[in-house]
Amino acid sequence: MDLRVVPYDDPDAVKLIDGVQQEYVARYGEEDITPVEPSEFAPPLGLFVVGYLDGEPVACGGWRVRGADEAELKRMYVVDAARGRGFARAVLAELERTALAAGRKRLVLETGLKQPEALALYRSAGYADVAAYGVYRDDPLSVYLGKDLEDVRGDLRAR
Repeated sequence: MDLRVVPYDDPDAVKLIDGVQQEYVARYGEEDITPVEPSEFAPPLGLFVVGYLDGEPVACGGWRVRGADEAELKRMYVVDAARGRGFARAVLAELERTALAAGRKRLVLETGLKQPEALALYRSAGYADVAAYGVYRDDPLSVYLGKDLEDVRGDLRAR
């Protein structure tokens, strides 16, 4: 998979974001209503990547600044046909690396109990429970996770 930095409103990104929104509809009955502005994912205050396989967009994700030294992960997604091949883990690793390089010390995210694959990915990558925030903070189906990027810095040095 070839990862490329693209604008959040790039046509390939929009196609994948529409896919993740439909995933939310299937699992939760509605799209994610968290406010998102495309400009939040533009460097240096954010980043959005699309993963391509044989020229086709198959995976995406991004981060945006949240607070003084924190960033929030958003719109992690892999199309059905490309799942189970490690693409989500590759996107996540790239987002961690780029957030760290941009001076972020911690990544946080909101996911849900009806996304067991996402929960398994994040927990296996070292994410732990954090305080709830945002529009879903009182939703009993929401799960909030975070990771200190110092762990990533150590992993990068070991390579």
